[in-house]
Amino acid sequence: MNAQQIKSQPDEVTSQPEEVAQTLARLYPDAACALAHENAFELLVATILSAQTTDERVNTVTPALFAAYPTPRDMAHANEADIAQIVRPLGFQNRRSTQLRQMAQALDEKFAGQVPSSRSELESLPGVGRKTAHVIMGNAFGIPAITVDTHVGRLAKRLGWSAAKTPLAIERDIAKALPGQDWTVLCHRLIEHGRRVCHARSPQCGSCALAPLCPSAQVD
Repeated sequence: MNAQQIKSQPDEVTSQPEEVAQTLARLYPDAACALAHENAFELLVATILSAQTTDERVNTVTPALFAAYPTPRDMAHANEADIAQIVRPLGFQNRRSTQLRQMAQALDEKFAGQVPSSRSELESLPGVGRKTAHVIMGNAFGIPAITVDTHVGRLAKRLGWSAAKTPLAIERDIAKALPGQDWTVLCHRLIEHGRRVCHARSPQCGSCALAPLCPSAQVD
């Protein structure tokens, strides 16, 4: 079944969210954040860098970056040109280096070098929006949070959980469909399924374990 044969935005919620979540848990029991990190600061840096590129590419530059600047204070006092040289393979290196240094300065000055756990405090940092804040909350601090990336947004629509167009509205619809879930790991599993099976242009509906539960895995 190809992309032309599926409904990209079902007219109503017809999937069974709890069963979908249970199936995803069986399919991807070990799903986790793909950004390599050892602490909250490293995850914050990697997540900021992941904008407009892939996690895999970010993981190729962060070992050198973390070795050079292991703490917020180290990065806050770094030369931006040196940071830019390390992150150059990701593109937009000057913008990225400025963001990272400003974020590190804010951490050092406002939070004594500690990454905060609340969304409001995280969003006060340069380069950090709601999506990045949720990644940190969920993966560094164990606070369940819904992160709507391109995969999560696409699957939420195909599964009939949301017909919304903005990440915030999709996030709220997922929360309504699956209250009380461990939203962090749910999002990791949706991302895995999006990468492996439910592709944007050619979803593999014929071999998808979610097909019996998915309103979009039907011929119009």
